[in-house]
Parts: sequence; structure tokens; C-alpha cells
Amino acid sequence: MADIQITTQEALTQQVFAGLMWALSYPGQAYPLPDDGLSAFSAIGETLVDLETSYFTPHAGLDRYLSQLGGRSKSPNEALYQFYPTLDKSDLANLRHAPTGSYLVPDESATLVIGAAIGAGRGLRLSGPGIQGENDISIGDLPLEFWALRAQMRAYPLGWDIFLVGNDRVLGLPRTTHVEVL
Repeated sequence: MADIQITTQEALTQQVFAGLMWALSYPGQAYPLPDDGLSAFSAIGETLVDLETSYFTPHAGLDRYLSQLGGRSKSPNEALYQFYPTLDKSDLANLRHAPTGSYLVPDESATLVIGAAIGAGRGLRLSGPGIQGENDISIGDLPLEFWALRAQMRAYPLGWDIFLVGNDRVLGLPRTTHVEVL
């Protein structure tokens, strides 16, 4: 039987995938990533973007990096993976047009990867699948209007799956999660 050898890059990709998987499985719980800052976004891109995917990012450096992974750069109204290392009010116009899927094909919705301050800032109360009762968390560095836009665009099974990235941690907010701004 041949020995299976895993490269360092494969191990890192598996670690990122596990963090993303657990983050969506248990909304509001932060999971570790092997990198922080913009490197965390690159690592998530390496895990999600491939020849069969599309992406958008307004960040020029991250766009150059993601273009090397084989995915197709598309406009915000078409890209299924969208990366915002920082999100400000001007980015909300792009998000307003991000795909939310259709009732026939709900999985053709965007997955958003957004930089945020996990554990600091605005209070949020989460409820829904994967959460026992309610979970109160704090998220900063996002405009208040983002939460209103997310609520407006969410009509299960339609909506976005969101990964919030803070330093070397990721927190998931699937479209099934109800978010109440406190």
C-alpha cells in the first residue's frame, strides 16, 4: 500500500476548509484560520476558488491573487464568491446586486467573505439552525446598513452565506440564521 503524503499547502487548505465548515455549521462561533489579515482572505480564496467558480473583490491586490487560482472574475451581480477585506457604505451598492439564488436553484447565491471585528462592536442576537436558543455576539467594522440589507435580501431558501473574517478567525452566518441588531 502506498504512503499518502500531504503537503503543507494541502494541510493548510484542509484547515481552512474545516474552519469554514464548522463556522457555517455553528453560526456565531469563531473558528481558527492558519493566517490573518489579507493572508486569511487569500487562504479562503485558495480553498473556495477554482476553475468552476466565479469571484469578485474590489481589493486590487486580492483580485490579482485570486485571478491566479483559475476562477473567473465577474461583476458583483454575477460572482458567486465575493471578497471584501473591508466593507464600507460604498460597497453596499455592489452587495445589493449580489446573487441570492432562485427558488429553482437556491445554491446559485453568493457567498460573501467580509472583514470584520469579531468580538467587538455592535451587539447581534443570532437564532436559527445550529444555534441552541439564541446566541449574542459582537461584530464591529461593518456599516449598520449592512445588517438591514442582509435582512432585506434574505428569504429562505434565498440569501447569502456569509463568512466574517477577523484576524485569524472566521465566523459563519448562513442564510438560515436570523440576525437581530441590538
